[in-house]
Amino acid sequence: MSDIGSGDGDLGGPSSSMEGAGRCDFDPSVKTPQGQTEQELATKMLQIQSKRFYLDVKQNRRGRFIKVAEIGADGRRSQVYLALSTAAEFRDHLSTFSDYYASLGPPNPDNLPEDGKLKSEMMTKDNRRYYLDLKENARGRFLRVSQTITRGGPRSQIAIPAQGMIEFRDALTDLLEEFGTNDGGFKGDLPEERHMKVDNKNFYFDIGQNNRGVYMRISEVKSNFRTAITVPEKCWTRFRDIFNDYCEKMKKSSESPSSITADNNTIQQQQQQQPQAK
Repeated sequence: MSDIGSGDGDLGGPSSSMEGAGRCDFDPSVKTPQGQTEQELATKMLQIQSKRFYLDVKQNRRGRFIKVAEIGADGRRSQVYLALSTAAEFRDHLSTFSDYYASLGPPNPDNLPEDGKLKSEMMTKDNRRYYLDLKENARGRFLRVSQTITRGGPRSQIAIPAQGMIEFRDALTDLLEEFGTNDGGFKGDLPEERHMKVDNKNFYFDIGQNNRGVYMRISEVKSNFRTAITVPEKCWTRFRDIFNDYCEKMKKSSESPSSITADNNTIQQQQQQQPQAK
């Protein structure tokens, strides 16, 4: 099945094994204080060829965002989430891709690109990456938008027929003019990610931000296992103090006379068990 017909690959929801680490910052499964999953502020529907696209401005306890849902002719649904600032960047890329598409000659089925790609760009937002690929296959030209989360997590993507990129851009523009492009939160440069390996485990430290502020995501990764916690920036100092307190107590415990005596007894027992040299 071609990209333009199905959008490429499995676009179902996140698998349960990756849900904790791969969840998007705008995950609608997060309850708001009022007990509602999310509130819809505005929506637009576009019919482009055999596909319907819904552009929904939504709000949950983490802030406002745009959910872009694609409904194929077969009823198959896929979606990506965009922060408002990312939606503005995407809108600008749509103009560039549209101009490039207009400069191309008619499709030549006998001379397709080897990987199908005609032009590509990438966007980043916190721990999410968006890959924009203008592609061509036997059924036509289209823009594939893929959303991924760093180091694992679900991948989602939509495919916009190239003829509809201008219409899609104009719909985004209308929504952004009404709701703005400001995500709020920290405005400076965030620290780079860090990595630490202990035995067969990998620990990753990622700094991100959303509408509620800056946070640290600490991920523990093994071969078939991944889990993560998120620590808001406002409690990093307290988090550090508790950790340091445990380190000091363990250090004092290991240096106590009883510990030293126990270590010496263990060494003596090992020496007595060793055979005497001839």
